[in-house]
Amino acid sequence: MKKIFLSLLSLTFSLLSGAQTISPVMPVPSADQLRWQDMEMYAFIHYSLNTYTDEEWGFGNEDPKLFNPSSLDCRQWARVCKQAGMKGIIFTAKHHCGFCMWPSAYTEYSVKNSPWKNGKGDVVKELAEACREEGLKFAVYLSPWDRNHPEYARPAYVEYFCNQLRELLTNYGEIFEVWFDGANGGDGCYGGANETRKIDVKKYYNWPETYKMIRQLQPHCLVTHYTLWGSTDWNKWEKLATGEFSNIVNNPIWQTIKFPTAKVRVLRFEADRLAEG
Repeated sequence: MKKIFLSLLSLTFSLLSGAQTISPVMPVPSADQLRWQDMEMYAFIHYSLNTYTDEEWGFGNEDPKLFNPSSLDCRQWARVCKQAGMKGIIFTAKHHCGFCMWPSAYTEYSVKNSPWKNGKGDVVKELAEACREEGLKFAVYLSPWDRNHPEYARPAYVEYFCNQLRELLTNYGEIFEVWFDGANGGDGCYGGANETRKIDVKKYYNWPETYKMIRQLQPHCLVTHYTLWGSTDWNKWEKLATGEFSNIVNNPIWQTIKFPTAKVRVLRFEADRLAEG
């Protein structure tokens, strides 16, 4: 009887497996997305001119001469991140102020006009090399918004932005992620105009061509775009980095939780700990 039951059960499973194909309920990550998930934890290092002005964002008129670190050691950064169990580093190659932490060929507003190493330094290069020495992956943050450039919000700036992105994707080895962050524009120096400039973030930067270039230059690079694909998820950047360009993931996946909920949980946890002494 037992043999008959097992035979019938086996036949049933065979019929079911042959009769239908099970489709994924949620978006299925690609091989590159799975590799990104396996990284688990990596560092985000924000270092620029505003490090020396005590401002969250630079306005775009800060003097490059402010950048003159006396003991900058990118190998120490990479070593500490490695010791902490991190598997990579994202670095702000250019934040909203427009100051480039590499000697870009397309602007004078960069480390090449700072006193650091007599204008011959390149922080992006030093950190990229340090990461590889420690077995870490390297990624870049490039702000689409540039509060320094006189042509921002005009067609000429888009070419400038793409040229800088191309520099970063071709001169510094493998890049595992590009972080674009906010890109809506706002007030800034803009070459001395000192005004507010706003753009249509979905149309101005010509994202389809930009993403196409990224895929051509760095086939395994993932992209994080904070503004264009924004949501209310607490860990929105981690989630968005796993989305395909043609089908950005907006489903609740991979431990996404709402920030207010998470905040309440943390506060309750801390309150319980205090109550317990």
